[in-house]
Amino acid sequence: MATLGDIGVSAAFNILSAFIFLFAFAILRLQPSNDRVYFPKWYIKGVRCSPSRSGSSVNKFVNLDFRSYVKFLNWIPEALKMPEPELIDHAGLDSAVYLRIYLLGLKIFVPITFLAFAVLVPVNWTNSTLEKSNIIFSDIDKLSISNIQDKSPRLWTHLVMAYAFTFWVCYVLLREYEIISTMRLHFLASAPRRPDRFTVLLRNVPLDPDESVSELVEHFFLVNHPDHYLTHKVVRNANKLAKLVKERKSKQNWLVYNQLKYNRHSSERPTRKTGFLGLCGDKVDAIAYYTSEIDRLTKEEALERERIKNDPNALMPAAFVSFKTRWGAAVCAQTQQSRNPTLWLTEWAPEPRDVYWDNLAIPFVSLTIRRLIIAVALFFLTFFFMMPIAFVQAFANIEGIEKAAPFLKPVIEIKFLKSLIQGVLPGIVLKIFLIFLPMILMLMSKIEGFTAISVLERRSAGKYYIFLLVNVFLGSVITGAAFEQLNSFMKQSAKAIPRIIGSAIPMKATFFITFIMVDGWAGIAGEILRLKPLIFYHLKNIFLVKTEKDRDEAMDPGSVDFASNEPQIQLYFLLGLVYMVVTPILLPFIVVFFGLAFVVYRHQIINVYNQQYESGAAFWPHVHARIITALVIFQIILLGLLGTKKSAQSTALLIVLPVLTIWFHFFCKNRYEPAFVRYPLQEAMMKDTLERAKEPNLNLKAYLLNAYLHPVFKFGDDYSDYNAADEDLEQENLLVPTKRQSRRNTPLPSKYSGSASPSSLPEVI
Repeated sequence: MATLGDIGVSAAFNILSAFIFLFAFAILRLQPSNDRVYFPKWYIKGVRCSPSRSGSSVNKFVNLDFRSYVKFLNWIPEALKMPEPELIDHAGLDSAVYLRIYLLGLKIFVPITFLAFAVLVPVNWTNSTLEKSNIIFSDIDKLSISNIQDKSPRLWTHLVMAYAFTFWVCYVLLREYEIISTMRLHFLASAPRRPDRFTVLLRNVPLDPDESVSELVEHFFLVNHPDHYLTHKVVRNANKLAKLVKERKSKQNWLVYNQLKYNRHSSERPTRKTGFLGLCGDKVDAIAYYTSEIDRLTKEEALERERIKNDPNALMPAAFVSFKTRWGAAVCAQTQQSRNPTLWLTEWAPEPRDVYWDNLAIPFVSLTIRRLIIAVALFFLTFFFMMPIAFVQAFANIEGIEKAAPFLKPVIEIKFLKSLIQGVLPGIVLKIFLIFLPMILMLMSKIEGFTAISVLERRSAGKYYIFLLVNVFLGSVITGAAFEQLNSFMKQSAKAIPRIIGSAIPMKATFFITFIMVDGWAGIAGEILRLKPLIFYHLKNIFLVKTEKDRDEAMDPGSVDFASNEPQIQLYFLLGLVYMVVTPILLPFIVVFFGLAFVVYRHQIINVYNQQYESGAAFWPHVHARIITALVIFQIILLGLLGTKKSAQSTALLIVLPVLTIWFHFFCKNRYEPAFVRYPLQEAMMKDTLERAKEPNLNLKAYLLNAYLHPVFKFGDDYSDYNAADEDLEQENLLVPTKRQSRRNTPLPSKYSGSASPSSLPEVI
């Protein structure tokens, strides 16, 4: 069990790691050759030029201005300087509200930390209950509720603090929900024209052997929305074509790489093996191999494009339907379209960058089965993962290691090494176990069939949160307490085991403190260093970059990984709320995490990340609900702990608290959540009226016509061929006209869909 000295060693180790990361970043960001890695957002916006373009050859790679190193920490005030309205214009509402999650953590836990240390810590510390018990404990555990004896009047202090902390958390959440819902409505009202405000996604169109899908859609909306229907785009199954295009581009990159390699060393032709991943098989000339592969894939693309043009089965029973007004789209998206509630299903279309095109080709009738299968798979994944968590808890401490490997006992009993193992090892091992989990959960969400990247990330975040709650929190608490108190279990009667577990649960705060320092301190500091993008950028710059355009493409800013980051933030909320009364010593570590993360991610959002879509903070209700869940879990755990302390009167009074918290959640849900799932008709009408007054000659049909064109048809030859296919189909009266008027697009399309942002489309034609 980690002692106060072990926590001190862990804190020193992680503070030193964080300082090294931050110092390395502060130096590396000043070097001209790294400018595109640490400030790619400004290059995408076109307002920053590479400092390596001028000066001597040394100046192109190393900053020789020693005066700039004196102010190497000025990135911190610079990150905090940009006001929030400007930040929204610069990075979008999603990014601004994501930062407010960290700010919310500071608003909640800073006052709670001061009050807990002023009241609860002295109350716990001045007892001697643990010293008289058979439970294994450390000095830190004396600061927890476990050090209060049964039936003690001091337990009333914890009850009063539980009420005070709950009311404070609910007040902060209420204010934040109100502010963010107002921000969202203002953002939608003031945002420039967006195709998704005029468009709905239509699913499950009933098939008719006498009419095409396009004719069915056009006829249905001309009859049922005669005054507002404008145009539509039937969804085509182009998944195979997209894979071929992606594979051809990959082969093209390898061809360029090998050609550059041959140009540098013309004495020897580059070779590769034809087997799996180039690791086995016959050795062949690499340039000839990739040239033949590109020719083969080009022919397959042409055949697949021809199939999509002529095969009726390539048309899916789904379409993007656009309207003349936002009001008409809002009415259609938020109402039932037919008697049969399973047909002609409409929902708001994601913005073009947000569409996950692969899932549009999934038959609607299979979605329920897919989601049932994934729910069962998630259940087994979550609960079977408890075994490695139990393994971590069993062996990520000195006693477990000594039992498994007795020959290591003389080494690990060295005081410093022992402190390092107990203070650092558990958090690192748990972090390693969680590295690949978000990718698995994202794949599961894609299999479920959701059609928007933002929804995929929210669903994946929900799965990850459940996993962290069950395994990382409950699994670590239960298995860890059981292993640490095994000796007490063997000596006590069965009736005493619940009391021992109740006393041991607060002591797991030491494990979570080490995890917070590893993941929340050193991990966040490592985030700003961007070591992986830095290495990959320079490798691409050495081997692949020939032109300035190549250099821009080698720069990969990425975006905030909401699917994994948000659940991890919620884990810190959970730990802080659960232990704020039980073991308050954990709170300062939580506060440091939220403060450091807020500064780091504000810098990253301003200078680095280029958000791939804009959902208008649609994720906020999920954030609110998970914090409420953590609050209720805290109340239930405290209820159980007070029960083991035989404090019947305080236990009875505490039962009211979860009831009030759940009532508060439903109040917020009914009052504010509609702003995140519906678009008020009043707002839509106001926006339409204002737009007609400003732009009476707007050709909206030309603006919307190709907003939802599959990205595989948008660029280069693919787009030209698709237009030719559309012309043939128009002559056969299968589709409404679909001629693109502009090829302008954002410098960085979505990494999932390849679609450009709404601003890439012409405003007035």
